Amino acid sequence: MELLFLDKLFYEKIWGGNRLAKYFDTTLASDKIGECWTVSGHPNGDSTIINGMHEGRTLSWLWQHEKSIFGNLKGATFPLLIKIIDAKEDLSVQVHPNDHYAHHYENGERGKTECWYILDCEEGAELILGHRAANKNEMETMIREERWEELLKKKRIKPGDFLYIPAGTIHSIGKGTLLLEIQQSSDVTYRVFDFNRLEEGKPRKLDIHKSLDVISIPHQDHESIPQMVHVAGGCQTRLVATEHFTVWKLAVSGNQIFEHDEIFKLVSVIKGSGHVAGIEVNKGDHFIVPQQFGSMKMAGEMEMIVAHL
Repeated sequence: MELLFLDKLFYEKIWGGNRLAKYFDTTLASDKIGECWTVSGHPNGDSTIINGMHEGRTLSWLWQHEKSIFGNLKGATFPLLIKIIDAKEDLSVQVHPNDHYAHHYENGERGKTECWYILDCEEGAELILGHRAANKNEMETMIREERWEELLKKKRIKPGDFLYIPAGTIHSIGKGTLLLEIQQSSDVTYRVFDFNRLEEGKPRKLDIHKSLDVISIPHQDHESIPQMVHVAGGCQTRLVATEHFTVWKLAVSGNQIFEHDEIFKLVSVIKGSGHVAGIEVNKGDHFIVPQQFGSMKMAGEMEMIVAHL
């Protein structure tokens, strides 16, 4: 079995910037690139393998035809999606549905529970996470009357912060933030408010009715408690474990082994460089460790985010 490295899919956004060019040490076609999908089998962005015997094949093709790579998991589509987001400006205030609602109202799509690791942000950067409405009627009234300062909760952030955002959580990424997002493979977003911005001279579509259907009321904070284990060659920190995904941060300084027997792992190198199983990896690389690969042997000075089911 071999590590599977993937290409990168860049998307222009009204709120995007140009920080991803520096992050990936590449040239981009626009100064408004907001997202880079790094691991995805979604129809709206299907990653391509760029090495080894499967070079040129898409992740969705592998999921359908080489099931042993993923532990012969059931399911029509690859379950997770990883992206990096450059928010030069605030994203819309939004919410995502759960699996049941999305399946019923969005043509069988998954819901979208996600989490964020803050790679970098401006000093004093904030994001929106949660609300203060006591019930649905109060929520609807405050939205219709645009009482955003009263309704929305803000949270100060710094590089290295980790946040868990279950489906139903109202949220927005604040301007000046660069983050890694791990999520269910879904592209369903309901906009609640978009700061009265215009796109091609028109306001972007809002989804108030569906948003009110899916927002969790009252809001409940979901603080994840990291569990750190010091090992030879650094430390391994479990950031969150949920029904949809488990996420780790690995800090490697020297030689380290990730003794983990889950079906497959998605790895994002977020800092430094080194080797995994003797293969050179650098900041900005994203790859899949197949089920039968065994322990992940690492060497170097680097940090990685690892996700698995």
